[in-house]
Amino acid sequence: MTTPSLTRNLSDEQIEAGRLLFARPCDFVWGAATAGDLPEATLPEVAFAGRSNVGKSSLVNALTGRKTLARTSNTPGRTQQLNFFELGGRLRLVDMPGYGYAQESKEKVEAWTDMVRRFLRGRVTLRRALVLVDSRHGLKPNDLEIMTMLDQSAVPYLIVLTKADKVKPPALAETERKTAAALKKHPAAFPEVHTTSSETGSGIPELRASLAALAEG
Repeated sequence: MTTPSLTRNLSDEQIEAGRLLFARPCDFVWGAATAGDLPEATLPEVAFAGRSNVGKSSLVNALTGRKTLARTSNTPGRTQQLNFFELGGRLRLVDMPGYGYAQESKEKVEAWTDMVRRFLRGRVTLRRALVLVDSRHGLKPNDLEIMTMLDQSAVPYLIVLTKADKVKPPALAETERKTAAALKKHPAAFPEVHTTSSETGSGIPELRASLAALAEG
């Protein structure tokens, strides 16, 4: 069985449109620690979700071609608020708090979860969520929880495998297969699995093209 791929239906023109969009200025514009702190919803938005240390900040940096736009750290749980980045006045990228970090207090985890849930359910400009999953580990219970939350909120989402360069091809193919099979149970999920490496740039042009389509119109 061949895993559905994001790349199959993308033209050279779409790839170039993605490159041009993500070459535009991209700046941090807002940080929200609570649902009451959210900025006005004015531009289409794409949210990045994933377990702590899955590579969210690295992916944002790779997409925008910058090294320090989103802070990266080897310490899980570094992103503790919703961080909004504006891309060329056409799209907002939202870096969400990482989940699944056991050393955080129960109260903090509950507060983050409530903020994320309220953001997902009430954000009219949220066009898509990317759920990042470590290629070395595949889907974990915390990933399935956020996927269910997205299903319930009717937010379309794409599973993005990260750190593909850390996995040998046979193991990576098996992770892709298992992940694609799991998506059949989730109504808001895109059927394809997109595999990336922020280190090598693999899958980055195609993901840019997919997101650029959300900024059109």
